[in-house]
Amino acid sequence: MAYDLKLVDRIREYLVQFPKLKIEEKEMFRGLTFMINDKMCVSVSGENLMCRFDPVLQEEVAEKNGFQPMIMKGKEYKGYCYIHPAGFARKADFEYWVNLCLAFNEKAKSSKKKKK
Repeated sequence: MAYDLKLVDRIREYLVQFPKLKIEEKEMFRGLTFMINDKMCVSVSGENLMCRFDPVLQEEVAEKNGFQPMIMKGKEYKGYCYIHPAGFARKADFEYWVNLCLAFNEKAKSSKKKKK
């Protein structure tokens, strides 16, 4: 599945203002994921943002424009969601979502590295 390269560039351009972040890009989840400080932070999946945020905020963010819960194998994953383009078209909305992901990234646990 192809992903929105303009959205990828938009995220890149936003993240460069935070020079202390260790940023790595990985193709995963049928899109491109931005790993921040070795932890999954935000992804581009098709034309959507895929966000990782504090699960405590699930009900609050579910009210936002463009929100779609992440459901895999019939189970809703708290702390993860997709945002349709209408939900991040405005600069302020885009920054809200990326900042939400960055805020959680500081306290999120990194996944265990697989042994090669």
